[in-house]
Amino acid sequence: MKIIYLHQYFATPESNTGTRSYEMAKRFVINGHDVIFVTSSAAFSDNYTFKKGWNYIEIEGIKLHVLHLDYSNKDSFIIRIWKFIYFSFRSIFKSLSVESDVVLATSTPLTIAIPGLIYSKIKSKPLVFEVRDLWPELPIATGAIKNKYIIKFALWLEEYTYRNSKRIIGLSPGMCEGVISKGISVNKVTLATNSCDTDLFDVDKKIGANYLKSDLAFTNGRKLIVYTGTFGMINKVGYIVELAKASQELDPNLCFVAIGDGMEKEEVIAEANKAGVLNKNLYILSPVPKTEIVKLLSAADLSLSLFGPVIEMWHNSANKLFDALAAQTPIAINYGGWQKSLIEKYHCGLAIDSTDYQNAAISISRFLNDKAQYSKAVESCKTLSYEHFSRDIMAARIEKTLMDSIND
Repeated sequence: MKIIYLHQYFATPESNTGTRSYEMAKRFVINGHDVIFVTSSAAFSDNYTFKKGWNYIEIEGIKLHVLHLDYSNKDSFIIRIWKFIYFSFRSIFKSLSVESDVVLATSTPLTIAIPGLIYSKIKSKPLVFEVRDLWPELPIATGAIKNKYIIKFALWLEEYTYRNSKRIIGLSPGMCEGVISKGISVNKVTLATNSCDTDLFDVDKKIGANYLKSDLAFTNGRKLIVYTGTFGMINKVGYIVELAKASQELDPNLCFVAIGDGMEKEEVIAEANKAGVLNKNLYILSPVPKTEIVKLLSAADLSLSLFGPVIEMWHNSANKLFDALAAQTPIAINYGGWQKSLIEKYHCGLAIDSTDYQNAAISISRFLNDKAQYSKAVESCKTLSYEHFSRDIMAARIEKTLMDSIND
């Protein structure tokens, strides 16, 4: 196949964000397919330098047309919306200059559907749309979108995209159900969750031990619990402050680390300072590349995935969960949904209370100090990462979906 791949936030392991598109495209190329991206520079690491306008580069056989576009997860929602629209508009014309057999457009944002739809209509090629979040349901639920006209347009665009896609890929059971609830045939919908990069994360534990000594000496032999990701409005990372506060007297052998950036980071630091936990049993650090996260997860005893009280987020397919599984580091989450069911079924971690911090801290302490339960969780992480959620499994599923869209 010749695949045109539309994704605003293409990233490599040198970046500090998810690399799903890179991982999938890399496998498509190995299998003999031609993959051409239309993307932006927003998620690339500083190792890449781009001039204004469009740039062309190749990475491991993947061809990329890259629009120079600055981005920060500290950007306001209005600025983000503007960048979504700007990239969507610019990518329409760039996409039409590329020939392909199929167009694969992956959200977020939902506006990525616009160049995908136009390309599909003008070139008479099948559109496969990948749903990474249920937009616009999520920003509506969080109050990020309030204007009734914008909401009406976004809901129309969502449904129009689904109906004009040959196939739709959902990253979680809830996302697939959300698509089907719009009247889309179940036969058009493929479940392909985020996946486990075992090649990257399954490393010798000596790497983690050395990282503890060189970069995390402050842990001083304590159990290490880590959060890696965005300090955003929906993540409510302030939860970790309350968790650290509840753990101070309950179990002094617990040490928390939060690594990342975002709109609420300074607020979380201030909360931690006020609570008397900052640089005592909670350390808040700058974001690092994914290659560095490998060392951190290797060193960690437990990984955290956090969300605020927004039920729509329960459909998320958190990279943190799959990275933890790949690193064989048990995971703790403070929300419900399919990920909670997965953890409870396979005993690869634990679900902790979202509002009772004392109870959550007790659960973590008991889990980490129960050697039999903990060993079982580590083994379960390994089984899940290799046999259920490997990159190869998900790439093959998406590849088949693309082929089916062409042959239908």
